[in-house]
Amino acid sequence: MAVDLTDVSESTLEFPDNFLLIDFCGEYDRNLATIEQSYGVQILRRGNQLSVVGEDGPKQEALDTLKALYQRLEAGRTLEAGDIDRELRMGGPSVATPPGPSDQKELFKGAIAGRIEIKTRKKLVEPRTAAQKAYVESLFDKELAFGIGPAGTGKTYLAVAVGVNMLISGKVDKIILSRPAVEAGEKLGYLPGDMKDKVDPYMQPLYDALGDFLPGKQMAKMMEEKVIEIAPLAFMRGRTLSNAFVVLDEAQNATSMQMKMFLTRLGEGSRMVITGDRTQIDLPRGVSSGLWDAERLLKHIPKISFSYFTAKDVVRHPLVAAIIEAYEAEDAKKV
Repeated sequence: MAVDLTDVSESTLEFPDNFLLIDFCGEYDRNLATIEQSYGVQILRRGNQLSVVGEDGPKQEALDTLKALYQRLEAGRTLEAGDIDRELRMGGPSVATPPGPSDQKELFKGAIAGRIEIKTRKKLVEPRTAAQKAYVESLFDKELAFGIGPAGTGKTYLAVAVGVNMLISGKVDKIILSRPAVEAGEKLGYLPGDMKDKVDPYMQPLYDALGDFLPGKQMAKMMEEKVIEIAPLAFMRGRTLSNAFVVLDEAQNATSMQMKMFLTRLGEGSRMVITGDRTQIDLPRGVSSGLWDAERLLKHIPKISFSYFTAKDVVRHPLVAAIIEAYEAEDAKKV
């Protein structure tokens, strides 16, 4: 469809710091190219000015995105591909443009506002989609929260980030991370080493997440002192988990009895997060998933939150979202 050129206009932003502008544009202006492709506009760089050419709606969205991303650099933050992706998905707070002709130049400054940030020892973590933002809010607000959706949507990653934040801020005394080791079964005994050596391969995604938020030596010390525990679901039986941030990952592979056992471990001063993907159940045929049952039985309880993710919330490689959508479409045909 041909674009009506009468709807196309140009607006210009002027940036006060040329050095920040270099980082802002990226190598070979790749950051600008990403924004151009996302909004269907053209961005022209002239000295310390960026001119956006396009239809009014997309053009304004591109302008708001440029402003918000530059403010990150002004605030001393880095600007990486994930930060740009977050801004394109969620958008930042609008910065009003003064009235005037289409070539009105605006010199703007200001701090980042209206954002959720999770502070850890190694980095600041920001939700990158609206669903992620709502999920993080529920993790801070609710004592028991569920995150349900496909792989790559940040369910476990964000939960562990919030857990680390609560630990270093003194809101909890320990972090406990668990998963059902359903792939183990009889094969577990044939792996070399003691029990820890046998189950560690199944817990590796949890170690990876922690490693993103804590320095290696500090993480090792905390694990040695049992401030951080990573253990299979079966090891939770008989315990009362008090003053802890507790995460059960891959909960779709917990049986109904295991899920009930785990949920009833919740003690005073604790937070519990259950994450899972209902499309990746590895339990034997005929065995009911505890995640399904928990959702059905507990959804009416106001103090428990349920957050849902779709392929649109995938923050891994773009192909991952396309793959998930293809499988979801195929499953829909079978219904």
